[in-house]
Formats: sequence, C-alpha cells, structure tokens
Amino acid sequence: MKIQTKICGLSTPEFVDCAVDAGAAMVGFVFFPPSPRSISIGEAAALTARVPDGVKKVALTVNAGDELLADIAANAGVDILQLHGSEQPERVFEVRHTYNLPVIKALPVEDQVDLMVARGYDGVVDYFLFDAKPPKDATRPGGNAVAFDWTLLKGFSLGKPWLLAGGLTPENVAEAVQISGAHMVDVSSGVEDQPGIKNLDKIRAFLGTLESS
Repeated sequence: MKIQTKICGLSTPEFVDCAVDAGAAMVGFVFFPPSPRSISIGEAAALTARVPDGVKKVALTVNAGDELLADIAANAGVDILQLHGSEQPERVFEVRHTYNLPVIKALPVEDQVDLMVARGYDGVVDYFLFDAKPPKDATRPGGNAVAFDWTLLKGFSLGKPWLLAGGLTPENVAEAVQISGAHMVDVSSGVEDQPGIKNLDKIRAFLGTLESS
C-alpha cells in the first residue's frame, strides 16, 4: 500500500507547488498565531487555489472558536478541518456537523494510555493524527520536532484511518512507517530549515523516500 503524506505548515506558493509536485496527498495550512507557520485566511485562500483536485487541503486549528471556524470553512478553500487542541468528542462532533467538513483529530501520545483516549473519538472523526506530546515549555501543541515511541502503534487498530506525526524527517520516516505500521504520515518541522521556512529539497526527499521504500 502506498503511504499517503501530508505536508503541513505551508505558507508560500513555492512550498505548496513543491509539495503537490512531489506527490503529497494532503497539504496543511495553520491558523494558530503562536505558530511561526500561521497564515491568514486570505493568504490561505490564495494558496489553496493553486492546489489541484485530488490533493486534500487541510486547515489546522487549536481550540478554535466558532467565528474562526466559520470563516475558515467559508473562505479558506479547505476540504478538511484538523483540530489540534484539547477539543473533546462533543466539540469534535459539533464542529464536524456544523461546518459539514471531515475532521482530523490530533491526539498527543506518550504511552499506551494516551492511545486509549482515541477510542472515545472513533465515532465522531474521519481521521486521527497521533503526535508526540509537546515539551513543557512549548507554545504550540505540534510542529515541535519531537517523536514518540512508534512501537506503541504497532498492531493498534481503530475504526478510522490515522496519520503518524512528530519528529519525522526524510532520514527516519521509512523506519517510522515500518515500525508503526502507519499508512499515512504528516510532516512539518522535519522538512524545514527553521520553524516556518520549508526546504524544497527536504520536501522532495521526504516524499521520495516513501516512494522508494
């Protein structure tokens, strides 16, 4: 099975075009001001307009209010909402049905107990995203270049598909997929020169590694 890749935190036409041309299945845009990857809805609309049919456009939010979510859903040109905060199942259900868009729920993982939390969301999400728990001094819940123990996911099954995230790079993604059994992966910091600044060669290398593995 081909591994599907989401390249997240894209902020320029050059980054978007590179991700699409290299074969990304999903491209992600961040709407969370503490992140160095955050963009405006107007900027996102210009970027999503460049994305061809067949590549999913994902809006990453963190505990977003209804006003922001409504604006994103109506004006950013995205296909999927990614909830990367502490949203509970009831809130995820509300968001999914209010805005009529598929939802990715990101969950932080450190041990097996954290994975069990996903069971409570299984009926209200379209995808899960498993990311490492952020460092204690982190200002954002993801994109911190931190990995978790991939063996925790080996043999773990849910009713919905899931993406592996956290600390993935062109150098370790093939191993991460092999160990975890992931069919989908998400990368942001692992293809950057510095937070928010993507490296085109790293994007191509990340996707190329999965094509050849």
